[in-house]
Amino acid sequence: MELKLDYYFNQYQDNPIFKELIKDINNIWDINTNAQKYLNENIVKKGIKECRATLLGEVTFIGNYFIDEGTKIYPNVVIEGPVYIGKNVEIMPGAYIRPGSIIGDKCVVGFNAEIKNSVMQNGSKATSMVFVGDSILGRSARIGSGTILANRRFDQKNIILKLDDGTKLDTGTNMFGTIIGDNSRIGANSAVSPGTFIGPYSWVFPGTRLHGFVPAQKRVQNEGNLVFTDNERIELKDGYFLTKEYEWKKEENK
Repeated sequence: MELKLDYYFNQYQDNPIFKELIKDINNIWDINTNAQKYLNENIVKKGIKECRATLLGEVTFIGNYFIDEGTKIYPNVVIEGPVYIGKNVEIMPGAYIRPGSIIGDKCVVGFNAEIKNSVMQNGSKATSMVFVGDSILGRSARIGSGTILANRRFDQKNIILKLDDGTKLDTGTNMFGTIIGDNSRIGANSAVSPGTFIGPYSWVFPGTRLHGFVPAQKRVQNEGNLVFTDNERIELKDGYFLTKEYEWKKEENK
């Protein structure tokens, strides 16, 4: 397993905030902790509640936030600070941006997507119906619709990483999702376990259950065979169950 920062991210020179987040970190997942500190120092303590975005409908704001110009926010979005959102971002209807999140320039947050305590570098996209929890997305990374980046084990214990030599490394936190390198993408309806690392320029194909470490420039896909068995022939009922009642009342009222 590769744990070096530069293995995953090497296109952040034009993102001054991300450069702040990587200062004095011991582990790559410490970026999320630094994000919380950055937001507390620069947004919360200064009492900032500033939105320069174009609001295209009703948007709910909670707590402290900064949203830069050129960004478009569609109806029924909830933004719960502390949150930072950069320039020219698109946040689609029903999205929920939760505390601790930093979203860079030219990002997309899709319909009903949920972003929690995560860092999205410039140009990254989390599309419709996704959950991104305690994760870090590299520049231009993509998360396909319906994908879950899980951030907590079932037993709620700390996230443990298994290294190449067989030893185990305790991350010291029970909340840690996925590291996704620059220009990598995860296909729709995938499920990614806590503590997963995906190198840059790798593709995870749709419907994949993933954990552990994916090296750079790899393709990951399921190869399980489909199973076919006989099925009884059953005529399905009308999908609109009120049709007959409606027609009966219409005749009665003539």
